[in-house]
Amino acid sequence: MIAHPTLRLWTRDDYYRMAQTGILHPDEPVELIAGQIIRKMSPQGSYHASGIRRTHRWFAEALQSVALIQTQLPIQLRDDSEPEPDVAILKPDLRDYSDRHPTAADVLLLIEVADSTLAYDCGTKARVYAQTGIADYWVLDVARRQLHLFRDPTPEGYRYHQIFPADATVQPLCFREWPTMSQRTVAIASLLPYPPVGNPPQGG
Repeated sequence: MIAHPTLRLWTRDDYYRMAQTGILHPDEPVELIAGQIIRKMSPQGSYHASGIRRTHRWFAEALQSVALIQTQLPIQLRDDSEPEPDVAILKPDLRDYSDRHPTAADVLLLIEVADSTLAYDCGTKARVYAQTGIADYWVLDVARRQLHLFRDPTPEGYRYHQIFPADATVQPLCFREWPTMSQRTVAIASLLPYPPVGNPPQGG
């Protein structure tokens, strides 16, 4: 009989100790997802970076002081997951989360900008986000110029998954809670990078 190998899964405490002891370099592009330390794509392509930049700008201008917008910074979801989503819309915090990382309870909307990572963002990450109760999760597919929208989280994953083309509009769930935003929608094209000339740069 040949035993099947099993993964050694890590906790957030393990993850922090690796950083403290130098096993993980402070600038090393990694994140903890479902107990696995995942190396993020590097270098990051300009097309992917533009999608992050445009998404951040749109929400920063629309929401101003109503919510906090962060890019590629940690969210503590559970003992085995501390992802760094490309864009996170968070509840305001008086201390700007200086004494702790945001948790799932602080998240209003998570957005991943995907090019070569689309399958992972729509698969493993979507399951982790659903299992921790993230109600509104988007994956902006910059290569195909469309948006994957995930809602109705369960322990098995999201019940709702719909793909919208670039010319569609969508409304974040959190907008319904604010009178000034309750009628406003987001044009997907406003988040996407400008259409490429020839083939888009790869990476990210």
